[in-house]
Amino acid sequence: MTDGVLSYARTVDRALTHRAAVSECFLTDALRTGERTFRVAAQPPRAHLYYSDHVTDAGTAPSYDPLLVLEIFRQSCILASHEYLAAPADSSFVFDRGALEILDPEALRVGELPAAVTVEGEFTDVRERAGRPCGATVEVRAFVDGRAAATMRLAYRWIPGRTMRQLRTRARAALALDPRRAHPLVNRLEPAEVGRELSANVVLGRVTVSSAAEVVAQVVVDRTHPALFDHPVDHIPGAVMFEALRQTATTAARELCGLDVAPQHLALTGCDVTFLKYGEFELPTDCRARPAEGADGRPVLDLVLEQEGDVLATARVTLAARDLALPEQRGRGTSGVAATDPRPRLVTAA
Repeated sequence: MTDGVLSYARTVDRALTHRAAVSECFLTDALRTGERTFRVAAQPPRAHLYYSDHVTDAGTAPSYDPLLVLEIFRQSCILASHEYLAAPADSSFVFDRGALEILDPEALRVGELPAAVTVEGEFTDVRERAGRPCGATVEVRAFVDGRAAATMRLAYRWIPGRTMRQLRTRARAALALDPRRAHPLVNRLEPAEVGRELSANVVLGRVTVSSAAEVVAQVVVDRTHPALFDHPVDHIPGAVMFEALRQTATTAARELCGLDVAPQHLALTGCDVTFLKYGEFELPTDCRARPAEGADGRPVLDLVLEQEGDVLATARVTLAARDLALPEQRGRGTSGVAATDPRPRLVTAA
């Protein structure tokens, strides 16, 4: 770690971000700026199997995925906890809540050169056990090439690896996991139905609209995905949950909020999630969504992730119809948002 200007020359030790693949570590440097403040440098990939796989129209400019910004925030908090709060190397991190807000979608446009991202972070609360830090609440803000792009508040804790394994073993023993009942991989939606190009990046199976005006989506958990499952875990990772929330919210916005736009034109601009319980691979996972109270037709959705009635997470997701026209096309009547979506409806009445 440097003591002065942040460097973008190489990635940090991937172990500090809990990544197995060097290609999945996006941080390049970090430094402590105060007793509870820090700065982190990151270089987001301009082409990535998962984060870059979004349908684009001819003549539109690609943008960095908001969930890529979220991942940079997550990695920054883990690194800072190891480096500046002495979190042991073998710690398992448990994220309890995260509230992401995209401040400026224009700042996320992919340029001709790799972007230089700077994360400004502050530990607003540090929790201790036996006189040692064991958890924190962090406020982080991302600047892309100097332009304020996003902010997030994360609350999390870390637990010794051995203790976590014991806790998970006891928790799983108390569940009826046999026989396995997870949703099969063959039920994925068509990629275009959720704004994707690759089937591997679709995390929803059958989707229905219930009589209570609620979208209910099966969550497909593909443990062979090299980005969503960068390393072996014994539970459904947060990355899969965030993508399931986004894809379900996008579907619900079109089905329940009357938004007649193609999926790729609905961008995530806010996501406030509370994690309550681990998701097990052996059980079917569903994501439920309905318009948020008081949203007045705006694309704001309240969602619940659950397994056989047990709630794993609750969330509020905010979407926005985005204008992806290239700079030279603006002012020519090209909005980049389709007036109608020619694709067939993807849900059926339950």
